[in-house]
Amino acid sequence: MVALSVVAKALRPRCLLAWLLCLGAVHGAGPESDVPFIVVLGIAQDAGYPQAACAKACCADAWADPNRRRHAASLALVDPQSGRRWLFDATPDFKMQLRTLDRVAPPKSAPDLAGIFLTHGHIGHYSGLLHLGREVMGGRKVPVFAMPRMVRFLSGNGPWDQLVRLKDIVLQPLADGQKVELTENLSVTPFMVPHRDEYTETVGYFIEGPNRAALFIPDIDKWEKWETPIERWLAKVDVAYLDATFFAEGEIPGRNMNEIPHPFIVESMDRFAKLSPEQRGKVRFIHLNHTNPAIRPDGDARRQIERRGFAVAEERERRSL
Repeated sequence: MVALSVVAKALRPRCLLAWLLCLGAVHGAGPESDVPFIVVLGIAQDAGYPQAACAKACCADAWADPNRRRHAASLALVDPQSGRRWLFDATPDFKMQLRTLDRVAPPKSAPDLAGIFLTHGHIGHYSGLLHLGREVMGGRKVPVFAMPRMVRFLSGNGPWDQLVRLKDIVLQPLADGQKVELTENLSVTPFMVPHRDEYTETVGYFIEGPNRAALFIPDIDKWEKWETPIERWLAKVDVAYLDATFFAEGEIPGRNMNEIPHPFIVESMDRFAKLSPEQRGKVRFIHLNHTNPAIRPDGDARRQIERRGFAVAEERERRSL
């Protein structure tokens, strides 16, 4: 095996961190560890990157080079001791993300999903449930954790109601702020956030392990619309995967971006600028639209983010809990 020091010299500093994260070298999350960990399965907005029918410059490199493509935002939670695995959101890239998870944390019995936690009813966050139907995997009572409106939406609309009737999935109702105990030292707590809730409510998740905690908020309108200061949550966790759909105003020409509110990355960086380097270093931006220049690892936007003490999440990065 090539020595770590040799590889490190060959990599640019910002690429080295992503490489170490993928190896599980950060926070001691080695492959033989019994400590629960999170692995990032996707960092893009609902439609992935590149996006369907996009022939613009923003997607050209990703169409030409498969290595630049990114899946829709999703996390997996793995408990090595029990072999149990949970997904956060079921995206349109479900099959590829499950394949990645199988490689990172092989199941003891396929597909061995202990559950799926849904954030809300926009297509990039629940439509992957279709793969649990009889036309594909034929799920075996896979627990799907969802808030009340999301439960009603899945139970009362096709084709999702068929998954429920055939017991491919078993809906597990959540409540705002109510902790779900997964193991003796692993828990998940949903909390409501403001978003465009046409069909369902929207939640983020506080994921707590034996040693560390993580935050997952892939979608929210604007930080100031939330009655809970995001800084309060940052103080509670060791890593925070936060909505970074758009980089700045005017990113989508001819479109009123007030109709699709999200915290712009530049807004989040300005808001968090007063925080300590340690607090800023917890932020891992996720859920990037195909128009977002920060989705390109070698672009000026990414360098600006890193100079200010933040980072963009990388697919397959691991964080031990």
